Amino acid sequence: MTTHLVVGAGPVGQAVVEHLHSRGDDTIVVTRHDDVSLPDGVEHRRANVSDPDAAAVAFDGADVVYQCAQPPYDQWPELFPPLTRGVIAGVEAVDARLVVAENLYMYGPVDVRITENLPYAATGPKGKARTECAELVMDAHEAGRIEATIGRASDFFGPRVRESAVGEMVFGATVQGKRARVLGNPRLPHTYTYVPDFARALVLLGERDEALGEAWHVPNPETVSTRRFVYLVYDAAGVAPDFPRIIAAPGWMISVGGLVSDELGEIAELRYEFEAPFVVDDSKFREAFGGAVTATPLEEAIEETVAWYRDNEVREQPIEIPTGEEGESA
Repeated sequence: MTTHLVVGAGPVGQAVVEHLHSRGDDTIVVTRHDDVSLPDGVEHRRANVSDPDAAAVAFDGADVVYQCAQPPYDQWPELFPPLTRGVIAGVEAVDARLVVAENLYMYGPVDVRITENLPYAATGPKGKARTECAELVMDAHEAGRIEATIGRASDFFGPRVRESAVGEMVFGATVQGKRARVLGNPRLPHTYTYVPDFARALVLLGERDEALGEAWHVPNPETVSTRRFVYLVYDAAGVAPDFPRIIAAPGWMISVGGLVSDELGEIAELRYEFEAPFVVDDSKFREAFGGAVTATPLEEAIEETVAWYRDNEVREQPIEIPTGEEGESA
């Protein structure tokens, strides 16, 4: 039996664990902390895998390692590359296969559909950190040190996803009877990734030899405008017809707010995602793997996310977005 090891227990890591556990697979989770809630039968190991020696010990017995961990958002440039090096060293030491969960930051500002053959053109520190990490993984694969593949997702939504562009600020606000708060121009098309779909795609990539040595955009639901996405959330939550309005922060306001707010300063680098169409092309994955993993229909995925938020305590919105007035910015 294949032994699967998941690094990190955030929304993506937990979704991978749930998928593996539902199949009855032998699953291990490695985190830096002990306060982790896992399904019965899933083994937990505590380790700081930025340390290559610690990673080698923690990964003992693993056949496939899923790198789903990430440092605190404001420390990516300092901590993400050492984390990636440690994971690569641990995978090499135990002769496992590596599957890395990534986002799209390394491409930088784009004005075309986002495909895997775009150059890495990030100009900000977080995007450059993601670029470095992706190159570390593929360089290790090409050098024959490890077998590796990468799955890339757009902005997340789904169970446990709180600190995203449509986390607490959209789903959390809506189930509390508040207006959703969004970044940029809500009328523009924007691809969002449902985390359970991301998890299933990562597991598939780890099972298929033809996935090795490449990056793959995982299947996404249909792309709609952020405005349409929010209205679907309102519909799923049963919001009264006269309620739906969106509080939107233009990109310039986020940048100005970043001068006085550390939280806004951290997201200002990514304002470009919400000031132009941001459409992800996942055709490479679909053409290579057919219907082995398909995206959950958008309305169904939104309904499941609303249900999770209703069953779990809503937290304060992690970032207070400044707006000139209530209503849609465009």
